[in-house]
Amino acid sequence: MFQDLDESIKALLDANLNETDISFASPDKLSGNVHSISKPTVNLFLYDIRENHELRSNEWQHERQRNGSVRRHRPPVRVDCSYLITVWLNDDASETGVTNEHRLLGEVMKSLMRHRTLPAGLLQGELQGQTPPTRARTIQPGNLQSLGEFWQAMGSKPKASLNYTVTLAVDLTEPEELGPAVTEKVIKIKQGVEDGGT
Repeated sequence: MFQDLDESIKALLDANLNETDISFASPDKLSGNVHSISKPTVNLFLYDIRENHELRSNEWQHERQRNGSVRRHRPPVRVDCSYLITVWLNDDASETGVTNEHRLLGEVMKSLMRHRTLPAGLLQGELQGQTPPTRARTIQPGNLQSLGEFWQAMGSKPKASLNYTVTLAVDLTEPEELGPAVTEKVIKIKQGVEDGGT
């Protein structure tokens, strides 16, 4: 599932950015090899996965089949997947490099903000046909406690970054078949004999 999410986001960025590599590696893999980067690289590091309790629902969902039968299933669990997005260039230490890095990061931000849900035509694998749609939020507060500590743990200097969170719907149970749908209601009234009659 997460690899399908990575591929879906990559398809979205590839459609909007030119001459750019997309990486999902840990940022320390790039910071140690920055001089070997041949093309500008957008790094999306999946750093947090957690259930979205605000979108939790206990209501059963009913679905009518073509044959007239009905099946029901529990609502999917909604899961937030948060990425830290950074841009890496082989000259990012120079003033020109920083300017180019910020320019590309701005293009990434605009590309992602145009889509409040991941476009259905770009969804890969398990994400295809997902309901409700795969919601996406850019530049919202992230779940990292301290960016400074994060970059220290990565062994790198702090970089400009975006937080990007995608909410997936995860089905955990199989649908239950309920049988034919009730299409009409029949009320039978029995006429009785009145008291005292002969």
